This record gives sequence, C-alpha cells and structure tokens, in this order.
Amino acid sequence: MTTHYDQPAGEQAGATAWGPPPAAPPRAPEAGEPGRPFARRLWRGRPEDPRWARPAFLGLLATTLLLYLYDLSASGYANSFYSAAVQAGSRSWKAFFFGSLDAGNAITVDKPPASLWPMELSVRVFGLHSWAILAPEVLMGVATVAVVYGGVRRRFGPVPGLIAGAVLALTPVAALMFRFNNPDAMLALLMAVACYLVVRAVEDGRTKWLVWAGAAIGFAFLAKTLQAFLILPPLALVYAVCAPVPLKRRFGQLAAATLALVVSGGWWVAVVELWPASSRPYVGGSQNNSFLELTFGYNGLGRLNGEETGSVGGGGGTGMWGETGWDRMFGSEVGGQISWLLPAALILLAAGLVATGKRKRTSVTRASFLVWGGSLLMTTAVFSYMAGIFHQYYTVALAPYLAAVTGMGAGLLWEKRRETWASITLAASVVAAAAWGYVLLDRTSDYLPWLKWLVLVGGLAAALGLIFAGRIPRRLALGAAAVGLVAALAGPTAYTLSTLQQGHSGSIVTAGPAGASTMGGRGGGPGGGGMRGGFPGGMPGQNQQNGNGNANGGTQGQNPQGQNPQGQNPQGNGFPGGGMPGQQGQPGQNANGFPGGGVPGAGRTGEGGMGGGGGAGGLLNGASVSAAAKKLLETNASDYTWVAASVGSQNAASYQLATGDPVMAIGGFNGTDPSPTLAQFKKYVADGRIHYFIAGGGMGGGGNSGTSSQISSWVQSNFKKVTAGSATFYDLTRATTSG
Repeated sequence: MTTHYDQPAGEQAGATAWGPPPAAPPRAPEAGEPGRPFARRLWRGRPEDPRWARPAFLGLLATTLLLYLYDLSASGYANSFYSAAVQAGSRSWKAFFFGSLDAGNAITVDKPPASLWPMELSVRVFGLHSWAILAPEVLMGVATVAVVYGGVRRRFGPVPGLIAGAVLALTPVAALMFRFNNPDAMLALLMAVACYLVVRAVEDGRTKWLVWAGAAIGFAFLAKTLQAFLILPPLALVYAVCAPVPLKRRFGQLAAATLALVVSGGWWVAVVELWPASSRPYVGGSQNNSFLELTFGYNGLGRLNGEETGSVGGGGGTGMWGETGWDRMFGSEVGGQISWLLPAALILLAAGLVATGKRKRTSVTRASFLVWGGSLLMTTAVFSYMAGIFHQYYTVALAPYLAAVTGMGAGLLWEKRRETWASITLAASVVAAAAWGYVLLDRTSDYLPWLKWLVLVGGLAAALGLIFAGRIPRRLALGAAAVGLVAALAGPTAYTLSTLQQGHSGSIVTAGPAGASTMGGRGGGPGGGGMRGGFPGGMPGQNQQNGNGNANGGTQGQNPQGQNPQGQNPQGNGFPGGGMPGQQGQPGQNANGFPGGGVPGAGRTGEGGMGGGGGAGGLLNGASVSAAAKKLLETNASDYTWVAASVGSQNAASYQLATGDPVMAIGGFNGTDPSPTLAQFKKYVADGRIHYFIAGGGMGGGGNSGTSSQISSWVQSNFKKVTAGSATFYDLTRATTSG
C-alpha cells in the first residue's frame, strides 16, 4: 500500500499501510444533514481509521485506568509532604493558592502549587483519603497515554499509536508516578501535550497550536518550575525551521507562544512576588522568602551544578546523588525505571531521521521525530549530567517521548520493510530491546529468573523473521513483529506489575521489584521503599556496620516493622552507615530513617524523634502517630492556629494528617529554611497561637541561619516536657522559666 506520511498541509494525515486510506477526505455534514451521534463517533473514531482502531484505543485507555487504579489505597497518603499540603488546600483557599503546607499558612511546599490543585479540589469534593488524593494522578496518566497515542496516530496510523501508548503505560516509572502525588504526573502530561501541539502547528502553520503549546509549558512551570523548560530549545528550533509559513511569520508566532508561556506561568509568580510577605506564607525551599530565588537557585541552577543552598548535606556539589555521565540512564540506579526500550528508541530515532533526511523542509514526519526525539535527547542529557538533587522517579519525564519515538520509528520502518536497510534496522531495534531487557532482568537475578531467557530468545527469533519481513508472507511478518513486541515489553511489564502490587510512600520512591534500583551502585532495599542504598557509605564520621539492605550499614536505627500513618512502606530504607556525624543511633519507629543515626540534640529517638520522623528519617518520611499523641494534640485544638510545630515538613505532615489540624513545619522540608525566625516563633507562642512543640524532627540546625536549632534550644530550655506514647512534646502554654 501507499504511504501517506507527507501530505500537503490541509490534507488528511494518518493513512498508512496500517490501515487503508479513505476514498476521499471526510466532509462535514451539510446544512440540515444530521451528523453522527456522539456515542457512535466516540466508538467509531475517524472515518479514515480501520473499524478496530477506536475500540482498540478505548480498550488501551480502559486497561491503563484499571491497572493504575488497582489497590491504589495501598500507598496511603503516598508522599505525606504533598498530602499535607493537599489537606491544607482543601481547608483554606489561601493555602490552596499559595501551596501552603498547613492551613495556618506558615510555609509553602518547595514547588509551585499547580500539581496540588486537582488533588485539593478532589479532596474538597470527596474528603481526605488515599483515593481522593491519588485518583487525579491516575487520570493524568491515562490522559498522557491518550495524548501520546493521538500524536503518533495522527501521522503514522493507529497501530504505531497503540504501540506508543502501550509502551508508555507499561513503563515502570510511569506506573509508579501516575499513582503517586508528586508533581511529576502533571509535568509529564503537559510536556506531552506541548509536543503534540507543536507537531500540529508544523502541519498547517496555524498560530493557535503554537500558542497553546506555549501555554501548556507555562502551566507546567507552575507544576515543577524550570524542568518544564528543558524541551523548549528543540521545540522552538523545530518550528522555526520546519513550519510551512514564511520565516518572518514563524518568528512572530514563536514570540506569541513565548508571550503565552510567560502569561500562563508568570501570573502566579507575579502575584506571589508582589504580595506583601507579611501576609502570605514563607516560600519553602528559599533562603530569602522569594519564589524567584527558589526557581533559579534550589530548583534551578542548583540542580545542575549541585550548589543547592539549604539542601540535604547543605549543597556544595557533594555528588551524593549518584554517578553522572552519558550512561547514567542505563546504570543500576536508574536503568530498571526507564531504560528498557531506550536503546531501541535511539536506533529508531536515528533511522527515522535518516529515512526522512531528503524530504522537504516542511516534512511533518521528520518534524515529528525531531520534536519527540529532540525532547527525549535533551531531557536525557540534562538528567545524565546534573550534579544536584536527582531521584530515579524524575525519569518519568522521559516516558512520553520515548514511547512516541518507539511507536513512530516502528511504524515508519514497517512501512519500508521491503527495503533491506529498513528491515535490518527494525530487527536491530528488537535485538537491542531484547538484549538490554536481558541485562536489566539479570540485575535482579532472583526475580522471575526464566523471564530474561524468554525475552532474549524471543527477541532474537523475532529479529530473524523481521530481517526478511519484506520477502515473507505478510502474516508471517506480522507474527514476527508481534513476537518482537512481546519480547521488548515483557521485562517492563513484569516490573510494572510488581510496582502495582505494592504501596509506595515517603519522599523517594522507585519502581520494580527488590533490587531494581540502587543508589550509587550499592545494594538496596525492597522495591517500593525509600532511597535504595541511601548515601553510599553513610554520612561523614559515622561508624559503619551492616544495616538495612546496605553493604555499609550502621546500627539499625529503625524498627523494620515501623509504619507511616497509613500503615504503608514496611521496608526500612535509610541512608547506609547512619545519620548525621557522630550521632549514636537508637531504635526508632519509622522504617525510613537514617539507620543508626540521629541529629545531635534530637534527644531520645522514637515516635517523633530520629527514627520516627526526626532527622533525615523525618526528611524521607514522617512519624508514626500514636493514639495518645493524636488525642493530646486534638485537645482544645480549635483554640490555636497551629496545634503543634515541628522541625521539618515530613514530621509535621504526619501529625497534621493524623489530626486534621494545622502543624507548623519549622524550616520547611529540610528544616533548613530560615522560617520562622526565633523572634517570630516567640511572638507566635506569646500570642497563644501554637500549643505544642514536637521534639526531634528535621535536619535541625542546618542552613545558613540555624533558626530551627535556635527554636529547639529555646523551647527545651523554657517549656514543660510532655510524653504521649513514645513521643516527646513541649507544652508551649506552660513555661518552666521566665524566658
């Protein structure tokens, strides 16, 4: 059959050998002529598509939805840091707008609030529980699959679109993050939308598509700041070169898209920067109460060069976030999350660009490869070399681009399979996927040990058939292609199913079975937990003995049976070697502490202390809140703006989610933000606005100001200690001295 990859602008796209082209372009109903009923249009889809195409697409979406909803509540509140902000935003519209961690509006999360808004609206309607928080993330995942399918189907046909959608849905890190409440789900969706819209703009040169793409990226900035801008260079360059309009008009359109980006992302920034600081919450993650400082510092250049003031370890490019380099996406830290089809996608991307290299400047097929492939390469390069904070789950941003390139490349080479180079390249991509799948599965050798051989043998057999795909009967060629697809997807599918079968909670989560991801190449904890392998070798000055799932361990400063408030994440995944320098660890209650370590001056560990939510334990996950502690805080809660205050956001979040009442997070996420100052905190106490101070918590005393240490010392010296369960509180209404 004839390929139709590069029709002139305005003609129908999508008619390829995967489905017969229409006899004539579809026409709109004439005046007075009834149109097709909506339900029929929904089920039938576009007239030029085969009849099976739309039902197959709807089946893909339904399957993705059911998979991602499976046992969704197992993750409880997931990342309690963001869940506490969701709870606050569902109670206070001011907290909703600013992204406050508590309804008292003491401090915000360290990101803009857009990713919180869908969850907060859901909680306002359905109440505070796991499904209300996480279901909007699932819907974003299904929408992302739909966008990727639509982008590929439009130019390459329904089968490549289905392949792209399936690859995305079955990517392990996608299955993780589209069921989790970090900002990455919204970011991935909006980035996919931007790519789709830019390709639409290249098709016909219409300004509106490019403007909407700019608006999508601008709103993505309000989800995760500058990460949204990573794909701007390839998108702008592709449109500037390939759009079917005069050069002057192209630059004018790009200027309009830039304006849309600035407006859609900048309106909120302008409000925050112009709002009097005294009547809004402190900007979490900043050192000067400035969102612009947060954007270009801690969340911006600091992520690239490692100079993140106020970060874990205090910044300074310590290299504690894993090895950087061109192979980072393939290493033991990241490989099992995203890289299953990355070698194949790179082969298919190169083949697509070679195949379209001699086509006209305005080739939409080539532009599609450049948009999705350029986004893949740009984001991969930044992730590979960034020296600052890097978590494995960041790689979900690659999933839509990788899926689209895989679908497009497979479709194009299948169309050209009668050309020897194309059939050989298609076979090579299957071999690459199978061989790399074997390597990744071999890294978790105890996990389905037979599967790696099935993947390898199946992939090689399929590749052999694909080499001759243009010379053998079509049915045999299709059979070889089907076997190759199954072999390529078997590994990531298995990892995805493992991901779906367990809950995930805490600040650092990874996909796959036990050992699927390790920090710094060291052994890690079970597959749904916190930081696998933690900081290699532990923190400086710490005695290293064998600890929880790490070669270097420390005296295990946590109870492996410890639970978060939702009873999830039983694994003990801490930082190997222990906590902060020189601290002797005691057993705590949270399974995500620094094994064997604490923070000087944190006092006895336990609930609310080092193991239960203090120190880096509280940094990674929250405390286990006992019934006695909950009852203590709920007594006369309505008399106070904050029922308690605690160093570090995760510890504060646990108590806030348990009681439903605002808890002030002193120092923000790391406990290192200079908010509130000691003077401000003293005034809050004098005004009777805070009832209790929770002992332990956070990094304590870090950052430039050390305000959290000052506040802790002042409280311990001047107020009565109260014990509830195993947690220690200080009653700020009962002074022991005149201080």
